[in-house]
Amino acid sequence: MSHMVMIVGHGTVDEEGQAECHKLVEAVRAARPDVRVETGFLELCPPPITDTVAQAVADGVDHITVVPLMLLGAGHSKGDIPAALELQQRQHPGLKFTYASPLGVRPELVEAVDERVAAAVPEGEREQTGVALIGRGTTDPDANADLAKVARLLWEGRSWHEVQAGFVSLADPSVPATLDRLRALGSKKIAVTPYFLFTGVLERRIRAQANEWAESNPDVEVVHAEYFGPAETVARLVWTRADEAMKGEAHANCDTCLYRAKLPGFEDKVGAPQTLHFHPDDDHTHGHHHHDHGHSHSHSHGH
Repeated sequence: MSHMVMIVGHGTVDEEGQAECHKLVEAVRAARPDVRVETGFLELCPPPITDTVAQAVADGVDHITVVPLMLLGAGHSKGDIPAALELQQRQHPGLKFTYASPLGVRPELVEAVDERVAAAVPEGEREQTGVALIGRGTTDPDANADLAKVARLLWEGRSWHEVQAGFVSLADPSVPATLDRLRALGSKKIAVTPYFLFTGVLERRIRAQANEWAESNPDVEVVHAEYFGPAETVARLVWTRADEAMKGEAHANCDTCLYRAKLPGFEDKVGAPQTLHFHPDDDHTHGHHHHDHGHSHSHSHGH
């Protein structure tokens, strides 16, 4: 059996973000040079998942462990990637997929965030500094709640004045609203911290919105902390997730999943079929030819 690990990212049009992602993949490869590691993207930049899988099959690979390169488990890891894998399974019947969990809420990531915030705040100013932890934002309340959990874990046991979670798109509170909250809670300084793996359109938007807010609120100093980037911490976590999947230990959170639990305002999502994400870089017929399948498929892959 010929085995390969495929890291699946969302994709970005931002060239710097693409370069950071490829640098991370190189770090993953360097950690275990005996394992073949490739990458595929859902959209916006090459290579699409279809091309990566096709090349692997052509090379004799018959087992692929797929690691979703997502910080939080939302629609991409729960539905889009499993749907794409379902299509690949139909096109390559002899191919086996093992699906890993997204990176998720992990103490080493919380510690990495703390290090990045601390680097942006002079020694001795932690107690008066509020942290605005800004995520991408999703329509999945479970994923948004995970960011709130990260914010709480960042605050617990540390001396930051306050930590508030916010979102740059699709969810509230917005970046300005998050900064308003920290100001109202008495933070004299605010460290804006993108909970992002790489730079891109949205990560840059966070900085721009925070700077605009700072101009209107000169009584509060606003500084910017770094996103994760192609860090060794993230590369190691990719292998942690891959190893879990190989051992059959990849788990999905079904308790508060909007496809399983009736959450207020999302009742219509329970049992909803999952469809294939549109891939601009893929063959357009694949992008529009939706394959419906029950959410049980996503959970069988461990989200």
